[in-house]
Amino acid sequence: MSGAWTVMIPVKPFAEAKSRLGVVGGARSDLARALALDTIEVAARTSGVERVVVVTADDGIARLLPAGVVLVPEREATGIDAALALAASRIGLRRHRAALPADLAALAPAELASALAIAAAVPRAVVADAAGTGSTLLTARAGTVWASAYGPDSFARHRELGCQPLPVRATSGLRRDLDTPDDFAELLPRAGARLRGVA
Repeated sequence: MSGAWTVMIPVKPFAEAKSRLGVVGGARSDLARALALDTIEVAARTSGVERVVVVTADDGIARLLPAGVVLVPEREATGIDAALALAASRIGLRRHRAALPADLAALAPAELASALAIAAAVPRAVVADAAGTGSTLLTARAGTVWASAYGPDSFARHRELGCQPLPVRATSGLRRDLDTPDDFAELLPRAGARLRGVA
């Protein structure tokens, strides 16, 4: 079994993503695209990550992905849990698997690497979002069947699945998904180059 991680990132079609940001049309699509690509790039540069797998029904993302990132296409967008189940079925049980949302604007490779190193010691782990009710990082150690329950109150539901909460500080970019205009204003100074370039 491999001791390195495969990180799965489900990406919503850009035309449908980030509706809570308050911008419309192409501008919102551009922001969602930049945010996702920045997050994917951080994951790909993280120590201990062997492979990044992007799951999406968006037709245009393939040509934008960094070299080495694996694309798993969906026929249609059916939700985060279905996308992750599809990716996990392709990866199998012999590797550590982790899921990340595609909107971690302030994530740093060292933050992700630290959390994954701790997660490798337990069968399942989860990192709460800044509010403490949602989930950002979710993991399953090699040999553990993948299971996820994203959506409202997902942190509690992941705990019910047996996930061990990881001790990640409140200011970490791993806990800060970008959903609202306030999030955008706060996280932009720490964001990746693509997001800053279209903001």
